[in-house]
Amino acid sequence: MREYLLTLCVTAAVTYLLTGPVRKFAIVAGAMPEIRARDVHREPTPRLGGIAMFFGLCAGLLVADHLTNLSSVFQNSNEPRALLSGAAVIWLIGVLDDKFEIDALIKLGGQMIAAGVMVMQGLTILWLPIPKVGTVALTQWQGTLLTVALVVITINAVNFVDGLDGLAAGMVCIAAAAFFMYTYRIWYSYGIEAAAPATLFSAILMGMCLGFLPHNMHPARIFMGDSGSMLIGLVLAAGAISVTGQVDPDNLFGGSERSTVHSMVPVYIPLLMPLTIIAVPAADLVLAIVRRTWRGQSPFAADRGHLHHRLLEIGHSHSRAVLIMYFWSALIAFGALAYSVNSASMWIVMGIVILSAIGLLLLLLPRFTPRAPRWAEHLVPPRYRRRGTAVEPVVVLAEEDRDPRPPIVAGVSGVNGATAVGPRSRFLDGRKAESSS
Repeated sequence: MREYLLTLCVTAAVTYLLTGPVRKFAIVAGAMPEIRARDVHREPTPRLGGIAMFFGLCAGLLVADHLTNLSSVFQNSNEPRALLSGAAVIWLIGVLDDKFEIDALIKLGGQMIAAGVMVMQGLTILWLPIPKVGTVALTQWQGTLLTVALVVITINAVNFVDGLDGLAAGMVCIAAAAFFMYTYRIWYSYGIEAAAPATLFSAILMGMCLGFLPHNMHPARIFMGDSGSMLIGLVLAAGAISVTGQVDPDNLFGGSERSTVHSMVPVYIPLLMPLTIIAVPAADLVLAIVRRTWRGQSPFAADRGHLHHRLLEIGHSHSRAVLIMYFWSALIAFGALAYSVNSASMWIVMGIVILSAIGLLLLLLPRFTPRAPRWAEHLVPPRYRRRGTAVEPVVVLAEEDRDPRPPIVAGVSGVNGATAVGPRSRFLDGRKAESSS
C-alpha cells in the first residue's frame, strides 16, 4: 500500500507543479478559444491542461518501475507499456484538438488507433465473466472489438461530462478511488497478481486528477481540454479492461476456496464494476446521442442538454451542480464496491436506497443552501456560514471633523435646530442642515 500511495503522491505533485507553467504556455500558444454558446464560463480560459496530466502519468509509471514490489508489474506484464503507448497517441490527438479544433470523426479514428495500439501490446479482454454462465473465452477478433468499443465509449463518456469546472476530474477521481479499493482487495487479499496492473493504473489516475483539481475548481484557471479528458478516459478504460479481461476466477480458484471467494467477490462483479464507475458519464453519453439523433443532428454535435447543464437550468449553482454529480458518482461506484464485499447484506441495500432518496431531495431543492455548524464556519466558504448580527463599521473622523458638542439623547432638540431621530443618529449643525435640505 505504501508504494501505491507514493506513486499516487508523486503523480499528483508532478501534475500540480506543471499545471501552472502549462497554463502560461497555453496562453502564449493561443489555446484560449472564444466563448461558445454552449459554454458556461464567461471569460476565455486556457486549455491544454492534459499536458501536465500526461507528464504526471509518465512520472507515476517511472517511479513505480523503480519500487521494490511494483517493479514486478513491469516484469510480469506488458500492460503498463501498452497503457503508455495508447496514452501518448490519444494525448497527441487531444493537444492538436485543443489548439486547432480538429474534426470529430478524426478524433474518433484516433481513439480507435489508441485502443488498437494497446490491444497489439496485450492489453485486451480475453474472457468475460457472465452471471449464471461462468467465464466465456473470447476469440481474438471478439476481444479486440470489445476492447476498442469499451475504450471509445469510456473516452467519449468522460469527454461529454467535461462541461463544468472540476466536474470531469472529480468524477473520474471518485471512480478511480472505488476501483482502486476493489482491485487492491483482489490482489492483496487473494494474491491474484493479474489485478496488480489495474491497481497501479487506478492509483496513478487518482494522482492525475488530484493534482489537476486545485487549478480546475470553480472558477477554473485552466481547462484540461480534450488532451486531458480523453487521456483520463483512456486510463480509466485500461484499468477496467485489465481486471475484466485478465482475472479469471474459474481458473484461479477451485473447490471450497473458489466458493468462498465467489461469496465475497461475485463472478459478475468484474464485469459490473467497470460499468458502475462510468455509470453517470455513460448515461449522459447515451442521452446525448439519443437527443441529437432525434433532432436530426450529428451525435457529435455539441449542445447544452447534458446533465450538468440541466442542473444549472433548474436553479442549481455551479458548485452545487458539481457536488450533486459527485454525489451520484460516489453513490453508484462505492455502492457497487460495498455490494461486492458482502452481497447478502440488506443494510447495504437499505443504505443505497436512503442515500438515493437524499440525492433526489437535493435535486428538488435547488434554492436550499446548507449551513455549516458554528464551530466549523472558518473551514468553509462564506456562503455556507450562518448569518450573524451585522456589525456596524467604526468610522474614525479627523480631529477637525469631530463634533465638540456632547451627545444628545434621542428625541431632544440639539443646537441650531438639529434633532436626534434615534439613539445612533448624528446631529447636523445649521450649516449642514441647510445644505441637506
